[in-house]
Amino acid sequence: MAWLELRSVAKRFGVVTAIERIDLEVGHGEFLTVLGASGCGKSTTLRIIAGLERPDEGEVILTGRPIQDMPVHRREIAMVFQSYALFPHMTVAQNVAFGLETRGVPTVEIVRRVREALKTVELSGLDERYPRQLSGGQQQRVALARALVTEPKVLLLDEPLSNLDAKLRDRLRVELRALQQKLQVTTIYVTHDQSEAMSLSDRIAFMAGGRIVEIGTPEEIYRRPRARSTAEFLGIANMLDGKVVAAGQGILSIESNLGRLDLEDAAALSVGDDVVVCLRPEDIRLVVPEAGAPNGLPGTIRHSAYLGSITDYIIEPAGSDVSLRIHVPGPTTWRIGDIASIQLPRFGAVIRRRPIAHSVPR
Repeated sequence: MAWLELRSVAKRFGVVTAIERIDLEVGHGEFLTVLGASGCGKSTTLRIIAGLERPDEGEVILTGRPIQDMPVHRREIAMVFQSYALFPHMTVAQNVAFGLETRGVPTVEIVRRVREALKTVELSGLDERYPRQLSGGQQQRVALARALVTEPKVLLLDEPLSNLDAKLRDRLRVELRALQQKLQVTTIYVTHDQSEAMSLSDRIAFMAGGRIVEIGTPEEIYRRPRARSTAEFLGIANMLDGKVVAAGQGILSIESNLGRLDLEDAAALSVGDDVVVCLRPEDIRLVVPEAGAPNGLPGTIRHSAYLGSITDYIIEPAGSDVSLRIHVPGPTTWRIGDIASIQLPRFGAVIRRRPIAHSVPR
């Protein structure tokens, strides 16, 4: 049985449909990220789980019990907001204790749990400071401690790192993931940042247009997306239209706008299927020409940018109307205007053209 489950949940604001009958299951102790562009319905989904919005249709099930009609304070769910929502007139300890006080927890127990929560987020000794005396990272930890101190069955995080600078955000990702794994608290994290989703999650639910397009591990939805929208949102993707013209022995032959491609068949496709091929920039190589090498073709370098760990190229294959993004490790000797040999990989995401499903269960 799923720890948390959404069954055919829908939400409308007037004539606008924010969520269209989604189904979702989250396991106990799982870290699930809901990923998508602004306006896709991910924050509305989080607010419905928290009880801040009421669904127009469907059920929210927590440990086997429907909670969609239950008031917020009885759901055993805690939420960390993007703005942190700390009380400026309260100290760190008072902020963390607030939820326990409203539940009528005895004072001695409050003191103990607040002390433990601050120790967990490495803020011991800052009990008497006010939010204005803290850094952005420290404020984020106070908000997290305030959520965790209530010992919730589910922790909800609504883009809690988006207001921080890049280096601090990267460090806190690591700390947040380590803390979640230590506590084994079921966590749902909302973000539009693909790097956060990839680095934090056990699974990612990608949303678009109020629907869950697909769910999978970070590697699954990056390497083997089932929908073009997922492939394009996650990282850089070279998308090629094509048709399967031969299939057998685990290999697909696809006629594309780059010519004939031979790719490993990981999608169980058939001859005649219309497909989209997703090739990641890091999987394409610039090589010395090899006679008879599969998936090889010449191209002209039109753009080059050295980015430290990689050099980013845009290359125009000969006789084609498409351009390819290629990432080569470190600095290279290739320059704009050079004619290079492009070696396409024998693996890539081959996506059957089909309508996006309304939701994908666990």
